[in-house]
Amino acid sequence: MTITETERTDTGRHVTVLVDRCAGCQECVIRCPAGALSMESASWTAQADDALCVGCRQCERTCPFSAIVVEGPLALATRVDPPVRHPVELHANVTETRPGYATWDEAIAEANRCLACPDPTCVRGCPAHNDIPAFVAAIRDHDLETAHAILRRTTVLPDVCSRVCNQAAQCEGSCTWSLAGGEPVAIGRLERFIADQVAVPAPVVVEPTATALSVGIVGSGPAAIGAAYELLAGGARVTVYERDDRPGGLLVWGIPDFTLPDVVARRPWEDLVAAGVDLRLATSVEPGDLDQLLEAHDALVMAHGAGQAMRLSVPGADLDGVGTATAFLQGAKAALDPGGDPAAFRASLGVAPGRGRRVLVLGAGNTAMDVARLARRVGLEATCVDWLDERFALARPDELAEARAEGVDVRFSRTLTSLEGFDGRVVRAVLSHTTQRDRTSAPVVSPDALDVLAVDLVVMAMGYRIEEGLRAHVPQTPIVKRHRGFAPGRWSASGILANPASPACFAQPVGALALDREVGLWESAMPRRERLWAAGDALTGPSTVVEAMAQGRRAARAVLDARPSRDGRAHGAEPSSPRVLVAYASASGTTARLAEVVGDELRRSGATVSVLPVERVDALAVAQADALVLGSWVEGLVVARVRAARAMRDFVDGLPWLGGRPVAVYCTYGVNPRTAPAELAHQVEARGGTVVASATFGPGDRAEDARIRPTKPEAFAHRVAAQVLTQRARATVA
Repeated sequence: MTITETERTDTGRHVTVLVDRCAGCQECVIRCPAGALSMESASWTAQADDALCVGCRQCERTCPFSAIVVEGPLALATRVDPPVRHPVELHANVTETRPGYATWDEAIAEANRCLACPDPTCVRGCPAHNDIPAFVAAIRDHDLETAHAILRRTTVLPDVCSRVCNQAAQCEGSCTWSLAGGEPVAIGRLERFIADQVAVPAPVVVEPTATALSVGIVGSGPAAIGAAYELLAGGARVTVYERDDRPGGLLVWGIPDFTLPDVVARRPWEDLVAAGVDLRLATSVEPGDLDQLLEAHDALVMAHGAGQAMRLSVPGADLDGVGTATAFLQGAKAALDPGGDPAAFRASLGVAPGRGRRVLVLGAGNTAMDVARLARRVGLEATCVDWLDERFALARPDELAEARAEGVDVRFSRTLTSLEGFDGRVVRAVLSHTTQRDRTSAPVVSPDALDVLAVDLVVMAMGYRIEEGLRAHVPQTPIVKRHRGFAPGRWSASGILANPASPACFAQPVGALALDREVGLWESAMPRRERLWAAGDALTGPSTVVEAMAQGRRAARAVLDARPSRDGRAHGAEPSSPRVLVAYASASGTTARLAEVVGDELRRSGATVSVLPVERVDALAVAQADALVLGSWVEGLVVARVRAARAMRDFVDGLPWLGGRPVAVYCTYGVNPRTAPAELAHQVEARGGTVVASATFGPGDRAEDARIRPTKPEAFAHRVAAQVLTQRARATVA
């Protein structure tokens, strides 16, 4: 094997290019953040300058042919992390434990660690896709106004997300330094520095016209906040229905002040109400109310979260002293507010003076950590148990460390077997040991190893699920956030999927996690039923604040784009050109040529058309289309089962919920297609599509020169146009 060697420099870093493998594609050159790679003109292969190399290994991760090897240490300065504030007196102390940067010097020193990568993996790792290199550069320039403007493009909660995000599994875990095995840039603290120094800008408001869209939002958590900001900027009238007497959802009742101060949690709704949002508190929306709300508004965004606490069904679960995280969090926060009484709260739980004060928290995720740390502050001892191996813990690593530093006993690889009581009240918990092989495997319970723990209170903090009543009226929720099929090329090429995060970020599979989160973003743009969208926990089940906010914004943009109408009113917009996606699976090229014929005819009918093979279509392209045309060749033998091509069947299986979107299907065949077109139509309908036209094209529809004879394809396209384009016109300006 031929290699290109450069002389080693005194930095200790060295780049080897395996010339026989190098294809001259320049992927490494365009992605090197240090300018250490170029092309050797004679052989047109990559060459490296060791003196410029910083050791980030971005070239290794992005080379399609594994033609580059980098050796030596990272040229990485020490990360600037202010120390955690561990309260000297924990009781009733809700002072924020994670400080931000106090000075410009600290912020600039950390900002200077950023490589400003040309294809930044941190942006893909951020669920909101914040332009991280750009806002970090603005900090370097001491330009906080520009930094806020950059953040405003993708987030409306920089002050909140910078405090509550699990950056190790998102942006920081995806930082190129992390993917190279080092400590990432402190992206969360830099984002917080911007919000700490200059207040988050107020919502952008476009004054609604007389014919403006009326949009109702159910819930007031992060997804609702994101949707409301976006709808205001789009000139819509926004009404929010919240069943509690305070807006904010989880932000106000579920996250303690020592993580998210109340003044920060309240800020978004104070701004939104001041900007004109009609916020209706103490207004519960029941399943039977949805049709009435759809009559009152042009569109609904369901952002009601996942409010039903999960309970473990074990013997003794019905004893007194066994409760949920929701009740505990709400009560403890109130007890720690000014004027609150921790002793009275303990008494309300049945933990009277003179009795033990041990609370057993079931779970070790972020909610469980919040419960346990609040328990310490109201004067209780806390033990958390979780059946996962600690390597695969769901809690933020920093939060887990802080909980232990505050005296919380956290035990992994344990699961509750039974609870025992005395005089009707819980007094003892029996725990079994578990083992877990890897992150994707369920723990296995050991029947022999047992722990017995004396307890005075048990709090089930294993997470939440969507309430069954509303879920039944929002089709196909919760979705499964699991990306299927091949990763989009731009994701693979960026290098985020090549390596896990560094040990500093607990070696999490950040690329796979980020790609799975994209499914939620794509699906939030799709209506679940006519004029009804869902976002956040209402769509995906329990997720994170930043995911919910991003999905809410995406759903709102879809509403503004669709401009639905409840009663045929025009909304002041010109009829837009309908967008049709023609996706095909082709073997010989016949189906692909047919797709072009159909696409050309639809363009002549006034549509904006994209014609793509199924392997190049992602869910975002589907979400942006008003209608789909799916074309497939038919595979199989006359004596065997004949079906649409596997590539098309797999593509349809992976589609997001189509929410009634019109779909036309056609099949090309060399043998009798039998029921293949009908089966493909049924498969589309199972994904929520409305099949408006179907056709088959056989050998008789092909001319001698293998070009498609236009008659039948044109007739099919006319049927599609009659169904799809007319329907779009009615929906836009009835």
